[in-house]
Amino acid sequence: MKRAFVFPGQGSQYVGMGKSLFDNDAEARELFQRADAFLGYELSHLCFSGPDDELRQTQNTQPAIFLHSIAAFSIIKKKVRFDVVAGHSLGEYAALVAAEVLSFEDGLKLVRLRGELMHKAGSENPGTMAAIIGLEPDVVASLCEEASSIGVVQPANFNSPGQIVISGTVAGVRNVMERAKQSGAKIVKELAVSGAFHSPLMESAVRGLLEGFEAVQFKDAVVPIYSNVTALPLQRAKEIREALLAQLTHCVRWEESVRTMVADGVTDFVEIGPGKVLQGLIKRIVPEVAVRGIDTFEDIQSFQ
Repeated sequence: MKRAFVFPGQGSQYVGMGKSLFDNDAEARELFQRADAFLGYELSHLCFSGPDDELRQTQNTQPAIFLHSIAAFSIIKKKVRFDVVAGHSLGEYAALVAAEVLSFEDGLKLVRLRGELMHKAGSENPGTMAAIIGLEPDVVASLCEEASSIGVVQPANFNSPGQIVISGTVAGVRNVMERAKQSGAKIVKELAVSGAFHSPLMESAVRGLLEGFEAVQFKDAVVPIYSNVTALPLQRAKEIREALLAQLTHCVRWEESVRTMVADGVTDFVEIGPGKVLQGLIKRIVPEVAVRGIDTFEDIQSFQ
């Protein structure tokens, strides 16, 4: 039996996140304090007390989720072994710290930079994203291709069977939304996001992030990390770095990553960080595996 530690991405944040970890564990408390000192502002206060609209801003959300995930990981890793790691979009950075590819400070630095660059790219190249429920991947991909003359649009997340997110210009995304409804989609919903993440509209963020990568050290992973871009296990620093950079403009192949982990022997998934998004997705992808979550200190205490 293999166990995977998986880390959530943007959208899992909530006001109050991390407070029980801070209150009950000295190492977690130190991580929050180190993050505040490193960033030069009280991210911990934003996590614990909000306001919600400020916490939801991309440049704040990303370091907040990363910090919460690593604080929870710092406690649970003393109690529970793990064999592989993966993260959904932003969550890949927490997975890299867990796999000892990046230090906590370097991971935090890159996540903060990534959030700022994605926010800036979203302002310079306005776009949107939409969730499409109930259509096959090849149908959605075909609809995106047909709309390419109207505007940039492509699949951004293959999350679970029948749940796909698209990303691109407003005109391109809305065209696909309309035709997805005509093609029999059960639900088509535009998402409240600040940019067209995982699309070519994030190209300017790639250049900035590459500069950030030059200033930190990437090490080989101590356990395999399943890449969003390839859905395959990576351990060499150079390959991880390249995949992480490509992730900004390429689709997150989450469903495929989970299926690959199961094919490689994973039978137990533990989501580490705020919320339960990944637990829900994994249960829909492979109902037969064990899926649990570590969000609060109480979750850690009750973990069997």
